[in-house]
Amino acid sequence: MIDKLELLLALAKERHFGRAAEACGVTQPTMSTSIKQLEEILGVMLVQRGSRFLGFTPEGERTLEWARRIVGDARAMRQDIGALKGELSGELRIAAIPTVLGMVAQLTTPFRARHPNVRFSILSCTSSEVLGLLENLEADAGLTYIENEPLGKVRSVPLYQESYRLITSPDGLFGDREQVTWQEVGQVPLCLLTPNMQNRRIIDRALRAAGTIAHPTLTSNSIIVLYTHVKTGRWASVMPAKLAETLGLGDGVRTIPIIDPVVSYSIGLVVPPREPYTPLVAALMQVAREVAPSLESDV
Repeated sequence: MIDKLELLLALAKERHFGRAAEACGVTQPTMSTSIKQLEEILGVMLVQRGSRFLGFTPEGERTLEWARRIVGDARAMRQDIGALKGELSGELRIAAIPTVLGMVAQLTTPFRARHPNVRFSILSCTSSEVLGLLENLEADAGLTYIENEPLGKVRSVPLYQESYRLITSPDGLFGDREQVTWQEVGQVPLCLLTPNMQNRRIIDRALRAAGTIAHPTLTSNSIIVLYTHVKTGRWASVMPAKLAETLGLGDGVRTIPIIDPVVSYSIGLVVPPREPYTPLVAALMQVAREVAPSLESDV
């Protein structure tokens, strides 16, 4: 039953029988047969079938909710029993929004010092993708905003408040200022994250509140792309203060606080709302609580 539910979750992710089968390392006939057997066990149709995958029936959607719960509990049970043998081991999968990638090491480094047999997988994605990966058991934890847009059913550990800086060269527009307003930032040609990123939506909202809009000369979903451009000193951007500090932009670039108003949003660790937590997730939450004061004081 657990194996069949795992295949159902893969189908929910891929929305395609062939790709789901490939992701699980089985043949497509095996995938189809397993789903049909699950339907026979439950006595309902789970999948709308045609020449291709058409989606889940209402019964299928409800079964998915139970599948996530059952598979998650089964994985937690295996981890918990394994942990009784000694040191924690296995892989900890963390999904993170791009603007927090610079501080992930401040969680993973003390965690690894305490649990050296644990491996990490860090994935950069949008805030909505973070929640989707958690829901479908493709990530164990996420790093994202925790008070700006709806999070749904997750538990969170606050880490620090994200505030914002104008990143520009000393001879750029407003580059000689000690602080700037959001209205003034709207006059600067910027390179920014793409609109599907929550950080970009936060910046756009702050600019609109100040009666202006962004005028990006470059957009990207990659922080590295923004970083390499602003580091030349010939481009400007708006970045979280902590990210700018972590990147170390150099003497040719200034990071200027943005005021009127001062905008800040809480960044935190989010995990699925199932208890007991897996040993890996519980250990990560403990480390997050321990390092949070130092993260906040660095901002």
